[in-house]
Amino acid sequence: MKKNVFEICVYNYQSALNAKFAGADRIELCDNMYEGGTTPGYGMIKTVRSALKIDINVMIRPRGGDFCYDDKEFEIMQEDIRICKDLHVNGVVFGILKPDGNIDIERTSQLYELAKPMSITFHRAFDVTVDLFRSLDVLIDVGIDKVLTSGGSNTAIEGIAVISQLIDKSQNRIIIMPGSGINPENIIQISQMTGANEFHMSGKMPVDSNMAYRKSGVSMGGINEIDEYQLMISDIDKIKETIRRLENF
Repeated sequence: MKKNVFEICVYNYQSALNAKFAGADRIELCDNMYEGGTTPGYGMIKTVRSALKIDINVMIRPRGGDFCYDDKEFEIMQEDIRICKDLHVNGVVFGILKPDGNIDIERTSQLYELAKPMSITFHRAFDVTVDLFRSLDVLIDVGIDKVLTSGGSNTAIEGIAVISQLIDKSQNRIIIMPGSGINPENIIQISQMTGANEFHMSGKMPVDSNMAYRKSGVSMGGINEIDEYQLMISDIDKIKETIRRLENF
């Protein structure tokens, strides 16, 4: 029986430590949570790598928004992969599409060759491709190690039937890792219905900032709905409970 693997998506140093304390097998290190994750800075990668013995996969995404990148953005992705190699992280996470919604096979193959022998995950750009099953064949042919997916839906629980079909189709040629909205309440259902062994979650919670003085009416990001005096941190208890429920099932 295969061991269940939990990957925790983290956006700051404290969350990385919390994920380790909670029993995570691996973290996905990102920046810019509200844009769905972009590449973290050199200093962040180096500091987290020094602090953690568990596996670290780094997001390779030069900006928020879609996954269709110009030549300069592609160069940035390549350079970030080189940096990750220099810093001895375990893997990288990327996704790159053509304007027509299909996977950019040529560029994905180039990034794959550059990233080896690190572990390579194709992220949820997969979920916005034209045809998930054709995209899966492409990733298998390229040699990608795993794909993070919510089954083409907003959350893994909504896409659970499709995830199950993807796992059946994969025939163990690639790891299908459900992600998005995984929590203690749905982990057993997702595990049972999909047959997955690797799971991706953030388990985040809001934590009040240490700032005593708070100036109203000024927003650094220009998005008033985001409370800039509130931090999102990985919740040790939530992650532990998710892992515990599946282990004890």
